[in-house]
Amino acid sequence: MTNQKTNSGGLPASFRDPSGFLFSRGGVLYRQINRAYERDYSRLMESGLYERLVKAGFLIPHVEANQVSAESEASPKGDVAFKIIQPERVPFISYPYEWSFGQLKSAALATLTIQKRALKADMSLKDASAYNMQFVRGKATLIDTLSFEVYEEGQPWVAYKQFCQHFLAPLALMALRDVRLSQLLRVYIDGVPLDLASELLPTKTRFNFGLLTHIHVHAGAQKKYAGEEVKSRGGSMSRQAMTGLIESLESTIQKLDWTPRGTEWGNYYDITNYSDAAFEHKKQLVGEWSARLKPALTWDLGANNGEFSRVAGANSAFVVSFDIDPAAVEQNYRQMKHDKTENLLPLLLDLTNPSPAIGWANRERDSFGGRGPADLALALAVIHHLAISNNVPLPQLADFFAETTKWLVIEFVPKQDSQVQKLLASRKDIFPSYTREGFEAAFAERFAIREAVEIRESERVLYLMERK
Repeated sequence: MTNQKTNSGGLPASFRDPSGFLFSRGGVLYRQINRAYERDYSRLMESGLYERLVKAGFLIPHVEANQVSAESEASPKGDVAFKIIQPERVPFISYPYEWSFGQLKSAALATLTIQKRALKADMSLKDASAYNMQFVRGKATLIDTLSFEVYEEGQPWVAYKQFCQHFLAPLALMALRDVRLSQLLRVYIDGVPLDLASELLPTKTRFNFGLLTHIHVHAGAQKKYAGEEVKSRGGSMSRQAMTGLIESLESTIQKLDWTPRGTEWGNYYDITNYSDAAFEHKKQLVGEWSARLKPALTWDLGANNGEFSRVAGANSAFVVSFDIDPAAVEQNYRQMKHDKTENLLPLLLDLTNPSPAIGWANRERDSFGGRGPADLALALAVIHHLAISNNVPLPQLADFFAETTKWLVIEFVPKQDSQVQKLLASRKDIFPSYTREGFEAAFAERFAIREAVEIRESERVLYLMERK
């Protein structure tokens, strides 16, 4: 998370909430709870809801901190803060447009489970933002302690629209149109507009009661009542009706599914030119080097289904497993869930167009680079795609990796390799510097090459480098 601050002292990602905000002091993350939220926070803690959600892994834990408020530093009044809490730090902040279908679905269902449990404690979620959910110890977890409010009998669920825009609409589009439509969340930071989702979804979805109700009819109602005061169309909603609404959303989402079919790289390890000996040698080297370094944060860039992420994860506190292929990321996430791996996070990322900084003043959501650097990065079997398929010069690649990580394990794939020959089959070879010597010379400008090992039964070379 970026350390840039707003004028109030808070971090940019939390400036919208009048109940409080995040701030950083001495490298430690804190959350200020304003007096306006005193009643709701007290109910959350005294009702037992906080304890139950934390125990179940649905809410990030915190401790109350003996700290001067950020507000008092910015203002002589210093009378806004009610409490300062120190939440557990999330190993890596990710965003919904970086998640696989299964991850977004897990976060959606977790949000609804939290809402159902909150109702039993006479509380309700006042927002249902996908950005408030993160993957902690392998589970979708709410990280915004201030998302709860005291439930008022008869009041509708104020977060209903937001939930549909952040979760239901993109999931329906991904499942029923194209999984790549998740990237609409990168364009619409407040969630996919329901009228747009309604237009894009197949006609048959109008015969699906859940999608008809929560997207098509919902979108129509938004259009009909646009510009009118909320009170003019507001109505009461009993607790029973709200529970029915939540269960309807839950049922609708549970029925949505997307099963990855083998894409170009989704079954990469089944079609690669590695022999068994070469593959095992590569795993051995990654394991040995990661064991030597014991990094706190490892990034696997071009991870495919996470095979080597898991090797590095045996000696890393936390591994983020990036890949461009939605099928590979989905496979990785399903394997992570099956194995109950707690220190691995699969994410969708195009290295040639990584996640930018977006939101208000381009500061609400950090860029890919803004969430680094990593202690160790793996770049296995990706250099030829970047250098040849995408025409990125080797010196620029060296600069990119130097900004990304301290230690780098990178695989050089020479031109004579069959995978490179496939890339060159349909285009002119305009890469005279793409040689082992040219690669080493370019990277030596930014890295010290600590080891270079030829992978058995292949022409590939695996390097361990340290940033200068």
